[in-house]
Amino acid sequence: MSEESEIKKSPLCRTIEKDGKSVRVEISQDEGGTWLLEVYDEYNNSTTWEDPFETDADALFEIEATIREEGIDCLIGPVDGGAF
Repeated sequence: MSEESEIKKSPLCRTIEKDGKSVRVEISQDEGGTWLLEVYDEYNNSTTWEDPFETDADALFEIEATIREEGIDCLIGPVDGGAF
C-alpha cells in the first residue's frame, strides 16, 4: 500500500454485544471499491470473510445474520489469541 493510499473505514463499524459477549466489527473498502469484513473478539482473535461485499451495508447485514443464526460464540476464539 502506498503512502497515498488510505484505508477507508465504513461508518458502519461498531461493537456488537450479545449474551454478555462482544465483538468489534471492522468494515473497510479495498482499492477496488469493494468492502472487506473483519471481526475481532475481546481476546483480539480475528475472523475475516474471504469474499468482499458490494456495499458496507451488505457486510454489516452478513455479520448480523451470522450472529443471529450461529450465535456470537462462533466469533469468539481462545483467550490466548492462538499464541503458541
